[in-house]
Amino acid sequence: MGKTPKSVLLVDDHELILEGIAQLVESVDGFRVVGKAENGQMAIELVELLRPDMVLMDVDMPVMNGLEATQRIKAQNPDTR
Repeated sequence: MGKTPKSVLLVDDHELILEGIAQLVESVDGFRVVGKAENGQMAIELVELLRPDMVLMDVDMPVMNGLEATQRIKAQNPDTR
């Protein structure tokens, strides 16, 4: 039996960046992309729904920036990296 892949949520307001990072993450053995969000508010909602092991977050985004979203995610989901 192999190791369970680490689940990753990607967050960026630029679709091209999201797709490029998704391809990169998927190419690394042991990681899989479980979701993508375009702003911090959407990231918070998807973390609650998908429960990823980690979140790769852009800092400068509309609606809610990555710093505020990260603080909220860590407060509600301390095991999420």
